[in-house]
Amino acid sequence: PADCFDAAIEAIRAAVEYMTPVILLSDASLANGSEPWLIPDLSTIEPIEPCTATPPADGGPFLPFERNERGIRPWAVPGSPGLQHRIGGLEKKDLTGQISYDGANHELMTVLREKKIDRLGETVAAPDLYGGERGDLLLITWGGTFGAVRDAVMVARARGRAVSHLHVRWVNPLRGDIGAIARGFERVIVPELNRGQFARRIRSEYLIDAQSLSRMPGKPFTQRDLEQAIDTYVNNDQPS
Repeated sequence: PADCFDAAIEAIRAAVEYMTPVILLSDASLANGSEPWLIPDLSTIEPIEPCTATPPADGGPFLPFERNERGIRPWAVPGSPGLQHRIGGLEKKDLTGQISYDGANHELMTVLREKKIDRLGETVAAPDLYGGERGDLLLITWGGTFGAVRDAVMVARARGRAVSHLHVRWVNPLRGDIGAIARGFERVIVPELNRGQFARRIRSEYLIDAQSLSRMPGKPFTQRDLEQAIDTYVNNDQPS
């Protein structure tokens, strides 16, 4: 639960600095959970700084869709002198921002947005790996399954199991090193309190045989549930 504070700031930072919608996912386990949390010194939080537009130095027209090296276009504060441009929901022409019905321009703008999100993926925090970089079994998690999985993996490792835990904060964009880590293990499972959507995402993104450990009883995994699952998978069995 304490991580939700940092996650909210991280989401807002990405939305503002990369000019992209961001969805912050939570779940009932986190919402109903509690833990001690020290209110941070707000002055230590890194400022959120958008890419702010300035009027062209040569006096020419402002280009609202001219992007910087990260693929981000600038924020133009409404009413600022020299920054007049069109706004609205229709497709815009590259650079000028004029309304465009051109198919090639639409494809270009879609690709530019995709590349921008890819660059965001290069800046997000690395996934949290607990345990060795190679072994018999890797459990990949996101969200509220973290605690029970981490405790179960700690117990398994204390018993001599070659098991590790990789916790992912961003489900999209995904960092490329997730696939590299997963390939160091004989088997990969993804415990989820749903129908295995993230397991399918991992499989399609990295082409690895990630198996879904899915359940939806309305209650979170217990540590014991996961200890039993670890024993089953390490013994090369498939739970029914």
